[in-house]
Amino acid sequence: MIRSRIYLSLRLPILLLFISIFWSCKEDKKAEKIEPLKNETVDSLSFAIGFQIKNYEQYKVLEIYNPWPKAEQSYKYALIPEENLATITLNKDEYDAILTTPIKKIVVTSTTHIPSLELLDEVESLVGFPGSTYISSINTRKRIDEGMIRELGKNEGINTEVLLELRPEVVVGFGIDGNNRTFETIKKSGIPVIYNGDWIETSPLAKAEWIKFFGALYQKEAMADSIFNKIKSEYYKAKTLASNIKNRPTILSGALEKDVWYLPSGTSPEAQLMKDANVDYLWSEVSSAGSLALSFEAVFSKAQNADIWLSPSYYNSMEALKNANEHYTQFKAFQNNTIYSFANTLGPTGGVTYYEEGFARPDLVLKDIIKICHPDMLIDYQPHFFKKLK
Repeated sequence: MIRSRIYLSLRLPILLLFISIFWSCKEDKKAEKIEPLKNETVDSLSFAIGFQIKNYEQYKVLEIYNPWPKAEQSYKYALIPEENLATITLNKDEYDAILTTPIKKIVVTSTTHIPSLELLDEVESLVGFPGSTYISSINTRKRIDEGMIRELGKNEGINTEVLLELRPEVVVGFGIDGNNRTFETIKKSGIPVIYNGDWIETSPLAKAEWIKFFGALYQKEAMADSIFNKIKSEYYKAKTLASNIKNRPTILSGALEKDVWYLPSGTSPEAQLMKDANVDYLWSEVSSAGSLALSFEAVFSKAQNADIWLSPSYYNSMEALKNANEHYTQFKAFQNNTIYSFANTLGPTGGVTYYEEGFARPDLVLKDIIKICHPDMLIDYQPHFFKKLK
């Protein structure tokens, strides 16, 4: 008995010391997991102003500033590499969502998102899309036909039942004003929604730079940078080539919708493309936050003798233009058959390819305009989007 008590009295301090060390280690690990990480760096963006990527030691933060016009709030998303999940814990209240990267299952909601997935070789991660008929890409259409990409209905009312069945890791959405009940339902179900504001950007290259947004989701930042730099290089080569041309044709754009003629303002991405193509867009000096809305008389008085008519709304033939409004025939561009549109360049199921690829490939759009307006340039180039109306 005495020997037993002596044994206990000797062992108890050792046991207490072991317990103390054990709990101390646990607390240290816990402290290590919640300790804020330092050494922030920010990825460099050349044109886009709607998002930013901040880098920390073990994770990234993606911030979205302008998800829709006149947005009054920004969004912040933490991107944690899968291999770092066990060593880091972030405060969920500080972020709109916390995601594990690279993303393996995604839903996107705009055809403008498709080219980024394709350029980054990540089409296989796409599991659902609302309005898949509008997708033109041959590779993505093949996966739709094989049932690998599910139809999710309409953008304004995504089929949440199918979406929840798919269980994507993230939904990339876009908002007109932030009031989207479907997205709120999706978020409440535990699926993060990230707003993509590429369409708000005010220059063609800024829109294209949003490939870096997707690069961060897939841990393919270097690849995204390389792709964008090639697009930028091709764009500037074409711009430099056009800058040496002396003859600058006058350009009309848009068409009537009911009694209002909508056309790009002088500060729009479309006007920037025409400026870089070295043409005389007749409304290049008129600034506006959105499209210009003019009367037929105002447009006719200024553009009756315009040399070329680009993008006459959704009209896809001379006959369709004439049938819509007999007064269109009074324009010089109509009489000379110098009207060009992207409305006739369609994918297999009727989707307009410009609405899918145009944001991602401004270099091709610029080359199209240069080839149309300066036919002697880019000798071997065939327009990718624009065709002359028949």
